Amino acid sequence: MFDYFRVACAVPDVEVADVDFNLAQMKKFIADAKKEKIDLLVFPELGITGYSCADLFFQQTLLNSAKSAVKSLLTECGDMLFAAGAPIEIDGSIYNCAVIIANGRIAGIVPKTFIPNYVEHNEKRWFSSAADLRKNCVSSKLFGIDEEYEIPVGSFVFNAKGTKIGFEVCEDLFAPLPQSTMLCLSGAEIIANLAASNEAISKREFRRNLVKQQSSSNTCVYAFCSAGCLESTSSVVFSGHSLVAENGKIIAEQKKAAATNYMIITDIDLEKIRCDRRKNNTFADCKAIYGGEIETIEIGLPLSESDGKYAEADKLPFIPSTEKERIERCLSIFNIQVASLKKRLIKTGCKPVIGISGGLDSTLALLVSVQAVKELGRPLTDVVGITMPCFGTTDRTYNNAVNLMKSLGITSLEINIKDACLQHFEDIGQDKDNYDLTYENSQARERTQVLMDYAGKVNGLVIGTGDMSELALGWCTYNGDHMSMYGVNASIPKTLIRWIIDSLVKAEIFTNSTEFLQDIVDTPISPELLPPDAKGNIAQQTESIVGPYALHDFFLYNILRYGFEPDKIFFLAKKAFANDFDGETILKWLKTFYRRFFTQQFKRSCVPDSVKIGSVGLSPATGWKMPSDSSAAMWLKKLDEIKI
Repeated sequence: MFDYFRVACAVPDVEVADVDFNLAQMKKFIADAKKEKIDLLVFPELGITGYSCADLFFQQTLLNSAKSAVKSLLTECGDMLFAAGAPIEIDGSIYNCAVIIANGRIAGIVPKTFIPNYVEHNEKRWFSSAADLRKNCVSSKLFGIDEEYEIPVGSFVFNAKGTKIGFEVCEDLFAPLPQSTMLCLSGAEIIANLAASNEAISKREFRRNLVKQQSSSNTCVYAFCSAGCLESTSSVVFSGHSLVAENGKIIAEQKKAAATNYMIITDIDLEKIRCDRRKNNTFADCKAIYGGEIETIEIGLPLSESDGKYAEADKLPFIPSTEKERIERCLSIFNIQVASLKKRLIKTGCKPVIGISGGLDSTLALLVSVQAVKELGRPLTDVVGITMPCFGTTDRTYNNAVNLMKSLGITSLEINIKDACLQHFEDIGQDKDNYDLTYENSQARERTQVLMDYAGKVNGLVIGTGDMSELALGWCTYNGDHMSMYGVNASIPKTLIRWIIDSLVKAEIFTNSTEFLQDIVDTPISPELLPPDAKGNIAQQTESIVGPYALHDFFLYNILRYGFEPDKIFFLAKKAFANDFDGETILKWLKTFYRRFFTQQFKRSCVPDSVKIGSVGLSPATGWKMPSDSSAAMWLKKLDEIKI
């Protein structure tokens, strides 16, 4: 379902050279994997015998027992594909192999290509390289199998009903040109590595980064399964470090050092891999130049149609989950914003001019402007902040705007636009008590006119405050707050704006403004275009009109980043927001998002310059391109077909 594929890495207890014991342990994990409807199960390198057998690999008893164990495993697989590590003798040489088993047969044998013989490694004493092979198949009779068939030997892509999988063995990953790179360029979407990697100071992080990098550079899923700590400890301790990376992101990992007797399970999202490969023309170019050399083997495996229960559904995809990572990312984004504005100020020689509402977006734009001017060595009074109270302004936002500007030491002005708006209403025949769209938009356009004209007066540059979430929904007034001379927030989603300001407070960058920044972070999101309620509080709250920004940012990320179908977006949102919204509410706002996203493209087609910050952007220069008259009919039709 939805292109999910369930992968497990199993690390059984092992007794070195006791094949019967090791086989029994493996069968227990295979039984557990069947219950979990695993599609691909990966065991460690040489797991049938144990990696540390040393010169025992020359003993015929061990080699024969390993072959018998492989035969015994054939009846265990069911509808699952799995890879077991074993020493296999072929034409008088021993190879360190991944034995690929499916449908009760050996689908292929993948020998290790790069044989380490340095530091603590002595594998060339026992094993030959796949490069030394002089034949590309062996008979099933080698394993004592009654049914005679040829077993492919070498490096292959295994096609399991459209899911393409490649295998390599431990050191193959650590080589300058890993075999997995060639496998991916020949079509493999998933790479499984059967490993026996020892634990040492800093090696875990090195291994982790290597797996992440390989999955990222090859736009693939990489499953690394390492031998556990019950291997021989005569000279080293083995890590038992297993992990799965999906295009540069770790999605499952055994984090305990020196582990054993466990299985990690995850659902990988193949649609993400396929989407990124479609987009990435560099991958396509490499595939055209170097790919296609590795043979594909069809194995016709009846996969389980994973329900995705082990897949991640990140509720806040733009925001890191830990405070440390969140602060680091937010400060990095802030520095990008500052750097981009500095360049624009240097080229124009202008002063930043910003409309300050006391809300999140204008606050962040102001802080960016102040920091940019400070780093350029200009006086902070070069920053001009203008607050423009009108019908919907509340005491809370007004006071926050005024106090924030004062605490930062910038040039601050107050220009009340009520009279100008009332005059405009009279000129166009608008009833001042009719709180319709004209009533709201007139205020937004009047504020933009003030900013543009005042900027012209003082050699200023109007800094846009609108964020990416507003652009996605078209929640901005065309030629009003939609327009500026440079947009510093245009690539930042609404859910992240609040955390950037919070991170600046925690980093103590604007210490004189902490009190006001904290209150701004706590203020409900509102355009303040309608009058306050009887108690003077904000009456018009954006999220009650267009929907929760947490949901919209979730929709935005998954639709633009991966191009998922509407029913998959709904499925993911129900999973991510299970404790927050029911299905009916999610579906309602998802329809709103699609409807507004399509109809409001005309605003995004003519946005001011802005720098792209993340993987998702809406500027037609660096991000999203779409005709303004595109139809949302097909997407909305799919949503109408969803049964809650």
